[in-house]
Amino acid sequence: MGWNEERVALLRKLWAEGLSASQIAKQLGGVTRNAVIGKVHRLGLAGRATPSRPAKRPVRAARPRVISPTAPRLRPPSSHLPTVVIPDLEPMKLEDGKAASVLTLNESMCKYPIGDPTDVNFAFCGRGSSGGPYCADHARLAYQPSQAKKRRAAGAPDELRRMMRLSAM
Repeated sequence: MGWNEERVALLRKLWAEGLSASQIAKQLGGVTRNAVIGKVHRLGLAGRATPSRPAKRPVRAARPRVISPTAPRLRPPSSHLPTVVIPDLEPMKLEDGKAASVLTLNESMCKYPIGDPTDVNFAFCGRGSSGGPYCADHARLAYQPSQAKKRRAAGAPDELRRMMRLSAM
């Protein structure tokens, strides 16, 4: 069915009453919701007497969480985890007696920075690198496993996963 004067007048009336496009399409018959929306826009019927959407529900305040005395507690981190102890290495001196700088580094030298970059005495380690950018000592310091990996390697259970499993039951 097409849009004649009678149907357009009914559309205007129903739209002003606040009916949704789907409700208007059902009452008119022979048109879709999208056809009603298109016609409303072409007619410039933007305003409504009442909103078609339900009123917003009031926001409910969150209830405070109460942890029962039987709730599982996280254990403090165990002190038996392995720690990396690296000796405080001084920068290696080159043949000219100076420490390695950005300009004197090459592929086979450790590029671990030592000191404050804004300081005059800032330098790089300069020792032989072990297959990467750092010497063996600085590689152990720079490439440490994450805490979760350390806990699993030490044999301690992953508390968070255990708690999640218990709460899902």
